[in-house]
Amino acid sequence: MDSPPRKAPTLAQALVPVGVLVGLLAASVFLFGDGSSQGPNQIALILSAGVGIVIGVRLGYPWRELERGIVRGISLSMGAILILLVVGALIGTWILAGVVPTMIYYGLKLLSPAVFYAAACVICSFVSIATGSSWTTASTIGIALVGVATAQDLNLGLTAGAIISGAYFGDKMSPLSDTTNLAPAVAGTELFVHIRHMMWTTTPSLILALVGFAVIGWMSPIPEQARDLDVILAALDGSFVIGLHLLLPAVLVLVLVWRRMPAFPALLIGALVGAVFAFFFQPRAILTFVGETDLPRGLALVKGCWMALFAGFTATSGNQALDDLLSRGGMANMLNTVWLILSAMMFGAVLETTKMLEKLAASVLSMVSSTGTLVAATLASSATMNVIASDQYIAIVLPGRMFRAEYRRRRLHPKNLSRALEDAGTLTSPLIPWNTCGAFMAGTLGVPAFTYLPYCFFNLLNPLVSAVYGFTGFTIDRLPEGEEDDEDEAA
Repeated sequence: MDSPPRKAPTLAQALVPVGVLVGLLAASVFLFGDGSSQGPNQIALILSAGVGIVIGVRLGYPWRELERGIVRGISLSMGAILILLVVGALIGTWILAGVVPTMIYYGLKLLSPAVFYAAACVICSFVSIATGSSWTTASTIGIALVGVATAQDLNLGLTAGAIISGAYFGDKMSPLSDTTNLAPAVAGTELFVHIRHMMWTTTPSLILALVGFAVIGWMSPIPEQARDLDVILAALDGSFVIGLHLLLPAVLVLVLVWRRMPAFPALLIGALVGAVFAFFFQPRAILTFVGETDLPRGLALVKGCWMALFAGFTATSGNQALDDLLSRGGMANMLNTVWLILSAMMFGAVLETTKMLEKLAASVLSMVSSTGTLVAATLASSATMNVIASDQYIAIVLPGRMFRAEYRRRRLHPKNLSRALEDAGTLTSPLIPWNTCGAFMAGTLGVPAFTYLPYCFFNLLNPLVSAVYGFTGFTIDRLPEGEEDDEDEAA
């Protein structure tokens, strides 16, 4: 029996689910604020997908076909989801083992009063790379740095700009970051291929930003002391054994990645080695973490390492800022991000199955005439989605789904797409006051978004550098002959 004919969606029909999503996300941010990504945004995505399903049915698509499309769309994110789960385990054991505390300790030691803004950017870069979270970096070390700047009457807009620049550099380049895992999953490339390709745009952008912060810093008042940071250093030293030898698990993962081991096994090995390091080098921290127990000492240490793998680490140093920074990790704490990814991929899959995404892409692609304009359109679309959808995940997922086929048709490697998605989708999110990231940063640092926006040098420069690369063709890699056909078959 022949299936009923499908009608092609009009541009107006294709815009309806997007409009509903924008409205629901705006309501989500208004009603729930920083907590909107903890469930409300997922509901908005699922309800908007439901609107798309209704339109799809009216266009002639049966439910079974729509369901298969949703399952197929979600399957594209399964690699990223598995990596996110093991990343949660890695974060938990690396904190417990003293790997992350050691990174933070030596990162804070880099702070020099003569180069406060540049040092703040570097410190936040290290912490964010170690934790994979710009939000955690801003809400802990960022608050301490704002306190130092306030006490010394420094420019709070510049301080917040330096903090956000560093935090988002680390968030963008860390394999522990959810957006860094999401972008290559949407584009159809591998995690570490994506990270290596981002270095071409990210490194010069950070260098230019640091030059700007350093030049301004030399002309600013110099703080006489940094008591808040000294307190955190003392708390770190009192809670963990600190030493350069504890950086070996991180070195091991870097070596495995350099040897081209896939992300999942490399990170899993790193998590397990972190647990071994915790067992041998941080027994006091483990026993404090486990609490009162009747177990023999050896079994209590095993229990603590096991807990860090699935539930993460909870710090009880007595220093609230440090405890907030180090109380995280574990596979369980990644489930909300997994939920958000599944919801976002469901929405994108409905629009793709019903050809509504194709209609939206066609309207944008009608203005694309070259590789440069394609990259520019990707950057502009991601930034625009941050403005209208108020969520950086959607700013990555929707443009990624829209432009993926066009990049393949032009035989451009998908890592070009994933890089552009992060160059704009991840980095412009904290610049929008009503975006979840912008609202969080402004509320946490106590500096309005429009006050720090001009000083987020890294976030502003990186999309521009990416656009220049697109128009000049510099580092724009193409697929070898026949490889795009293999990808089509895999899809």
